[in-house]
Amino acid sequence: MNELEGRGAEQALPSIVIITGMSGAGRSTAAKSLEDLGWFVVDNLPPALLPTMADLAGRANLTHIAAVVDVRSRAFSTDLKSAVTELGTRDVAAQVVFLEAADDTLVRRFDSVRRPHPLQGSARVVDGISAERELLREVRGDADIVLDTSALNVHELRARMHDYFGGGGASALRLNIVSFGYKYGLPVDADLVADCRFLPNPHWIPELRSLTGQDAPVRDYVLSQPAAEEFLETYSELLRLVLAGFEREGKRFVTLAIGCTGGKHRSVAIAEQLAAVLADHEGLADHEGLTKLGGLAGREVQVVHRDLGRE
Repeated sequence: MNELEGRGAEQALPSIVIITGMSGAGRSTAAKSLEDLGWFVVDNLPPALLPTMADLAGRANLTHIAAVVDVRSRAFSTDLKSAVTELGTRDVAAQVVFLEAADDTLVRRFDSVRRPHPLQGSARVVDGISAERELLREVRGDADIVLDTSALNVHELRARMHDYFGGGGASALRLNIVSFGYKYGLPVDADLVADCRFLPNPHWIPELRSLTGQDAPVRDYVLSQPAAEEFLETYSELLRLVLAGFEREGKRFVTLAIGCTGGKHRSVAIAEQLAAVLADHEGLADHEGLTKLGGLAGREVQVVHRDLGRE
C-alpha cells in the first residue's frame, strides 16, 4: 500500500446534507444554520458535482458537508437523483432536505425583496412558483426531510435545522410529533397523520373550553376515554412496524402529525402523551395502560403544537 492509499484508508467517509426545495422557502437560511454548526457548505452546486465534492471532502478530512442545489442547474431532477444514487454506491451518507412554503407565502417573500422568481421569465411570480413546484415534485417525494417554512421566521428555521443536525453524528431515528387543527390545514411535511376527532371534544365542556391539552384537567379528560387508550395501543403497533422499516431504509427523521378540529385540546394531549411514551419518560398523567408501548421507547422526540393559541 502506497502513502496515498494509506491516507485514504484512514479517511472518514463524509456525511452530506443536500439542501434543496422551493425558491424563497429558506434554503440560504438553512445553509447558514449548518455553517453555524461548523459544517462546510457550498451554495449553488450543480448536482452532478456532488460525488466530486464528497471525494474532495474525504481527502480534506471534512466529515460534515452540505450543498445547496436548486433549479438553476440544468437537468436538475435527473442529475440530483443520479448523484444521490452514486453517493450511495460509495457508502457516503446523503440526506436530502426539501424546503417548501405555501404559494401565498412565497409570493409575499418575493414581493418583499423585489426580486423575480428564477423561473417566471416574463410571466408572473405565481407562474414561476407553479413551474418550479411541478419540476420539483419527484425530488420532494424522495426527500428525507420535508420542512414547511410557511409559518417559520428566520430564527425558527435555524432552530429547526439545529434540532435536526446539531447533535453531531447521531444515527438513531429522530421523531418530530406535530399537533394540528384540521380547520387550519394538514401539515405538509408529515410522514404519518393520525386523526383524533373520534374522541369526545373538550370544547363542549364549559369548564374545559378555555384550557388546552397541556392543562391537567383536559389531559385527564382526553386520556381517560377508553378509545384513547385503545387508539394509542393500536397506533403503537403501527409505529413499531413503520419506524422499523424507516430505519432499515436509512431514514433518520420522521414527522408524526396528530390532528383534531382546532389543534387545541385532543391532539395536544395525545401528542404530549405519545411523545412521553416514545422518549421513555414517565406518563404525563397516571394512565398506566397508555405508557406501556414496548419496543418503541427510547427515541429522540420533539413536540411542536402548530396551532395552539390560534383559537
